[in-house]
Amino acid sequence: MEDIRLKDLSLDSILELIKFRNPEQKEFHQAVHEVMETIVPFIKDHKKYQNTGLIERLIEPERSVLFRVPWEDDNGNYRVNRGFRVQFNSALGPYKGGLRFHPSVNLGIVKFLAFEQTFKNSLTGLPLGGGKGGSDFNPRGKSDAEIMRYSQSFMNELHRYVSNVTDVPAGDIGVGEREVGYMFGQYKRLTAEFTGVITGKGLAYGGSKVRTQSTGYGLLYFVNAMLRNRDESIEGKKVVISGSGNVAQFACEKAIDLGAKVVAMSDSNGAIYDKDGIDEEKLEYIKHLKNVKRGRIKEYAEKYNCEYKEINPWNVDCDVALPCAAENEITEKEAKQLVNNNVICVAEGANMPCTVKAIKILQESGVIYAPGKASNAGGVAVSGLEMTQNANRLSWSFNTVDERLINIMQRIHKKCVKYGTNGNQINYLKGANIAGFIKVADAMIAQGNV
Repeated sequence: MEDIRLKDLSLDSILELIKFRNPEQKEFHQAVHEVMETIVPFIKDHKKYQNTGLIERLIEPERSVLFRVPWEDDNGNYRVNRGFRVQFNSALGPYKGGLRFHPSVNLGIVKFLAFEQTFKNSLTGLPLGGGKGGSDFNPRGKSDAEIMRYSQSFMNELHRYVSNVTDVPAGDIGVGEREVGYMFGQYKRLTAEFTGVITGKGLAYGGSKVRTQSTGYGLLYFVNAMLRNRDESIEGKKVVISGSGNVAQFACEKAIDLGAKVVAMSDSNGAIYDKDGIDEEKLEYIKHLKNVKRGRIKEYAEKYNCEYKEINPWNVDCDVALPCAAENEITEKEAKQLVNNNVICVAEGANMPCTVKAIKILQESGVIYAPGKASNAGGVAVSGLEMTQNANRLSWSFNTVDERLINIMQRIHKKCVKYGTNGNQINYLKGANIAGFIKVADAMIAQGNV
């Protein structure tokens, strides 16, 4: 049998290799495609990255762990779910990335997220490697007691692979402060250690201020930097946001704070369009609706007498579109809708919400587009700051952390501009991929063939 290896330095050969080794993992294929499309030409122009095995090592995780998670529901039934942790790359530091509890979670999803996380963490400038994990457990509709038992059982196995110097998980979809607290408590019981092994903790026991707001706030800080680079401002711009969870809520909050007019939000059932704009009072209702009542966004339309449709929010006039919901929510169809509705900026708040073809349509239409590895890096940035505070037994003020977040997002923007500028145009996807790659690649070469 012929050796499984990369035949040559081309995008087609890379995609052929990963599809052969990882059949059916379409999200992982897509993530590698999106990154390597810009990295391959860069490597061909820079001899130091050639003949190093970098590509083969970059697309293969250092470690992938799959484990069972047995638990008991409130009716005394014994149930079993799958748990995952993919430790993708530790060239820059301990693995860092969230845990996702959602029925869609599988190995391919986790690998794509961990691969993206490697470059995202590199862009922050913090000493963090890339990892991701989670489970196909669905917390929706479960009692607090069931979620506690599940989170504890999950940590019973995960604790073997994580520590404050090896791998530091965080929250993601389905894993908030409640789940983090249960997992942290179980880790402490199992190890008799009170360390910063997981971020997103409550403020009472080592959490960081701004952590809850960080991804949404960071997204708007990045968008503002993009617009300022064009001698524009987000003030007065019409903004459409998909989703109504944590990232979407705080993206909306910061957009309002910066003077924008948010006219649409959504959930998995449909979208609201409020032509008068979502103000602070209306946003507080959304937060209560989603975080406390566990309700649907349709209730907002009923309360404020605005338009609601069982479709995505991209079919309305807007200047700025912020996809903050799920993977591949913007396809070719939605990209064309946005272009026809005069969008000037699309920035990803979710992980890989735009397909490869959608990105090309946006870029070819002159829309400034920011990939999630750059624009939604605020979450992991503040997670890294939480690790620093934990290591030094410190607790910084809200303003201190927020100022550091602003600086990190502005530095990421500068890196994207540096490597993505071509004449008068800036390709933020190219800039983010190359800037993230250089730091990781240089570290891997310096550390040898590991």
